[in-house]
Amino acid sequence: MSEPTAAPVAGAAPPKRVPRVRPPPITVTEAAVERVRALLDKRGKPSFGVRVGVRTRGCSGMTYTLEYADEKGPADEVVEPAQDVKILIDPKASMFVFGTEMDFVEEKLQSGFVFRNPNEKGRCGCGESFHI
Repeated sequence: MSEPTAAPVAGAAPPKRVPRVRPPPITVTEAAVERVRALLDKRGKPSFGVRVGVRTRGCSGMTYTLEYADEKGPADEVVEPAQDVKILIDPKASMFVFGTEMDFVEEKLQSGFVFRNPNEKGRCGCGESFHI
């Protein structure tokens, strides 16, 4: 037989909830931080940071976008991988990029930002677009 549980005392404060710490929507490698920093410095005018988004395009459905952000939008989420670098996440893209790693890769024949997204179900043959 189970023991009865104690009833809450009238007027007692409810138990305090410990807020969960939400992980950042994306992680940014040191190589990507350095490249974003260089791009912002080279731009020649003040910028808040860069904005990551997704757009319907390509043979697989969606592609990542990266653009300068002169100011923070009201619903943008901000990731600060370094004190002087801010990555904004477009609110329309947040559900597609959650858990993604943003990297910058330099190879013999090409260089660019690479997004490693665990939510992707597939990519097109050229690697420019993806689907979830």
